[in-house]
Amino acid sequence: MQITYQFRLYPTPEQEELMIRTLNLCRKLYNRAKEQRDTVYNQEGRTVTYAMQQNELPAFKKEFPEYKKVHSQVLQDCLRRLDDAYQRFFRSEAGFPHYKSADRYLSFTYPQPGAVDKTFARDGYVYLSKIGFVRMRTHRPFDRANVTQINVKRHADGWMAGIGVNIEAAEAGQTAETAVGIDVGLRTFAALSDETKVDNPRHLRRAEKRLRRAQQRLSRKARGSRNRQKAKQKVANIHQKVARQRKDFLHKQSHRIVQRHDLIAVEQLKVKNMIRNRRLSKSISDAGWRRFITYLSYKAARQGKRLVEVPAHGTSQTCICGADVPKTLAIRLHECKACGLVQDRDIVSAQVILQRALSIVA
Repeated sequence: MQITYQFRLYPTPEQEELMIRTLNLCRKLYNRAKEQRDTVYNQEGRTVTYAMQQNELPAFKKEFPEYKKVHSQVLQDCLRRLDDAYQRFFRSEAGFPHYKSADRYLSFTYPQPGAVDKTFARDGYVYLSKIGFVRMRTHRPFDRANVTQINVKRHADGWMAGIGVNIEAAEAGQTAETAVGIDVGLRTFAALSDETKVDNPRHLRRAEKRLRRAQQRLSRKARGSRNRQKAKQKVANIHQKVARQRKDFLHKQSHRIVQRHDLIAVEQLKVKNMIRNRRLSKSISDAGWRRFITYLSYKAARQGKRLVEVPAHGTSQTCICGADVPKTLAIRLHECKACGLVQDRDIVSAQVILQRALSIVA
């Protein structure tokens, strides 16, 4: 399995200028490649593939010499991103690809960073081809021999390097000495089958007042002015803080659950369909359910634990005895007439999820 370690970069002014130039050139290449695909399809009915556009790169670099200053594999990855965007659209997993503005194209990737002895030849530095050795704060160790890619991303407060590393997943045990079912929600972030609950921090909701004021100030600034750029930076900083708070919360909760349990049961959630509800979309996105399950998945795989996803249908309308107990969202108490169970509906849902997972494992 592959995991990604994130480290902060401290480029010199000259290196940052080269990194910004790389971003701009990659963004322009992305937009040119998209324009080519759309034009050829609309005029000739043909599909331009990734392989075709990749083969055109040498001639393209001769026509535009400035692209010779960008590593060839970085340009190839740029075209691969566009191809992935179209493939997701064809699979109905995303909308039609858009042209990228400077605010929407924020990273470039070295898919094969090269010889490890050169990439990390100097402690505290990472070698980025065509840019040089960039100072990097390596706050945790990682296996340098199994690095698969390096992603350089520009954030509101600086640059980060995402180091992709291949690691061996631990073999999952066949027994589940401690098992837990998890029912995620909005009133409480998660209810566990052991009758514990995790409060929903609502990071975005708590920051909405500050965000609204910052966006109002931004809307009053003249386009192209330095004051507008400063106001835009403040909005970006608020969004970034919210994202990092959410990520930190999800990491801590997923780590705690994986450490304490051998088998973890969750629902198969189709979050993409759920956020179509305009009344709940912001709250669902703020909760970060899909990312939470992703964190549980890879943490469990690393420690030899098991994560089981069960069908979500009927988990909130069924009792642990198997009887149907229909109820609306307004009803928060589960009352089963068949077995007499009276309990919080979210806890019962978590127990039903665990029951289904144990039946699958068995």
